[in-house]
Amino acid sequence: MIRIAVVDGQGGGIGALIVKRIKEEFPESIEIVALGTNAAATSSMMKSRANKGATGENAIVWNSSRVDIIIGPMSITFADAMLGEVTAKMASAIISSPARKILLPLNQEGVEIIGVNREPLPHLIESMITRIREDGHV
Repeated sequence: MIRIAVVDGQGGGIGALIVKRIKEEFPESIEIVALGTNAAATSSMMKSRANKGATGENAIVWNSSRVDIIIGPMSITFADAMLGEVTAKMASAIISSPARKILLPLNQEGVEIIGVNREPLPHLIESMITRIREDGHV
């Protein structure tokens, strides 16, 4: 079984949409670990049917090396992102993890990646589903 960590902060809305869509597409072959920078984010992802959930810096650091894929907005790799909710330890653990990272290029932190087209969130999530399938993870 493939283990995917979905990491989100603030209200967890992006993470909840990601979890919901993965569960629709791969209902039995993936275990989703919801990792929230705060309890509200974790709760939101759990309501979208994540298998497990944990909150805070230690949970994100500890789980980052224990999953096959990490998914979330690009800002989960930036220290002090999401109004300061992403700590330097969290960002470092995510980037240093041997897990494959699938990051959605949402421009929440004023960082723009040249060569990436702006797409609405639903389109990004569909591209994420395609990438998981193409990479043979499921």
